[in-house]
Amino acid sequence: MFARIAIAAFFAVLLALTPGPARADGIELSQLATRRADDGLDLSFTTHFELSHAAEDALHKGVPLYFVVEATVLRNRWYWRDARVARAERTWRLSWDSLTRQYRVSTGGLHQSFTGLDDALTLLRGQSAWHIAEPKDIEDSGSYYLEFSYRLDISQLPRLMQLGGLQSGFALSIEQKRNFAPDFSLK
Repeated sequence: MFARIAIAAFFAVLLALTPGPARADGIELSQLATRRADDGLDLSFTTHFELSHAAEDALHKGVPLYFVVEATVLRNRWYWRDARVARAERTWRLSWDSLTRQYRVSTGGLHQSFTGLDDALTLLRGQSAWHIAEPKDIEDSGSYYLEFSYRLDISQLPRLMQLGGLQSGFALSIEQKRNFAPDFSLK
């Protein structure tokens, strides 16, 4: 198992070093919204990105890609550092199964298979009604804000691919800081 991963990582590194067609490496946050519900605070977001040639080649060589989204709700305080009242994180694992010729997206104990990469990426590009805070965490009084980040987690790539400069084709991330309105919708 370890030898297979090492060989796949070696070939992925070699492919990353060879020039390929130009592809966008960035990520665009199309929609970011919150909604206060009876059971707390829900977050919905939509992103738009394409995998780089290097990331797609690594995926097809057996290297899984991990996407991480983090949402932190903080309360402003004038007398001390802002207080973190809630934090939620979700990780997706995207992999290619060469035997079944399908992409697999896993989160927690749930798995879903797709025949095309675009279908798998559609699932990774957004989330709807994701529960990020309990009712006790968000009071009506006070000023709150949201720190949001979405990224392709290069720290979970094989060590060989994390060598200086080799992960540049895997750079996908976005961070935003947004204030809440009194009804906990984002400004």
